[in-house]
Amino acid sequence: MNTIKSIFLAARPKTLPAGIVAVWAGCMIVWKFQHGSPAGLRQWQPVSLNWTLAVYTLLSAVCIQIACNLFNDSLDSDKKADTAKRQGPRRITASGAMSSRAVKIAGCAFLAAAAGFSIPLIVARGWPIIAIGIPSMLCAYCYTGGPYPLAYKGLGELFVLLFFGLIAVMGTVYVQIGFEYNHFFLYVYGAAFIVGMQCGLLSCLLIEINNIRDRKEDATTGKRTLAVRLGDKRARGLALAFLIAPYATLKHTDIFLPGVSWNLCWLAAILCGGFIILKISKTPADKRMNMLLGLASLHLILFLLALTLGSNIM
Repeated sequence: MNTIKSIFLAARPKTLPAGIVAVWAGCMIVWKFQHGSPAGLRQWQPVSLNWTLAVYTLLSAVCIQIACNLFNDSLDSDKKADTAKRQGPRRITASGAMSSRAVKIAGCAFLAAAAGFSIPLIVARGWPIIAIGIPSMLCAYCYTGGPYPLAYKGLGELFVLLFFGLIAVMGTVYVQIGFEYNHFFLYVYGAAFIVGMQCGLLSCLLIEINNIRDRKEDATTGKRTLAVRLGDKRARGLALAFLIAPYATLKHTDIFLPGVSWNLCWLAAILCGGFIILKISKTPADKRMNMLLGLASLHLILFLLALTLGSNIM
């Protein structure tokens, strides 16, 4: 297996929609507000979606996520957390396709790329981007590395909710429009908070499916994920909660992005989500859950697509 293919597999492309959708969500919110404001909003300020900054934000976010996945591949192998019993996709380091050192170097290269792509964002918005970017880059490593690896302490879901949900969506909005303390900006960031929670919860579904599948192996290697701590039944219940909660919060989304309406995209998202609900309850915790991981990524995309097309504040 050549190096490029190995790095591509270690990047775990099925999980990348989590980072992509978060940036998309932030840009979608700005796009919604650039032509007008909801009825009842006392103030309105003209805002405009900057596509150049959007592209740099997306590239930086994806590079950080890939770096996180590469470090995870390497460090799990170092910690002997990947064993012959593994049910998930092939791990590049554990399989011997690449050395642990080489995978770590690749992870550092992607972090360097993320830093490079963030320079235009820093020029546009200043030190707050550094305050967001440095912890994000550190956590890409600390997710499975460092003295307190988050994934090994049952904090992986919290990490995903924060960094692939709230911080990513609200940070994208900040890159686009900055911040002023007034009613309009608080309203826009209220929308970013709600949508960020929804993106974060649906991204948590990805990691929960992954951890349910690997629960038995993780329990034998000292990787105390939330699925290991909760047990199979309660972990599956938590996964269902991650899927259902964003729909339960749609009424709050409508406060900030009025006009959330039913359309064919919602039908597709609900059908996909319903199928996941059925399969989460019945699918054994083995490699058959890999299909659910892909479906959860598809559902995340369908959910935000429906939200993008189904709300109109103009």
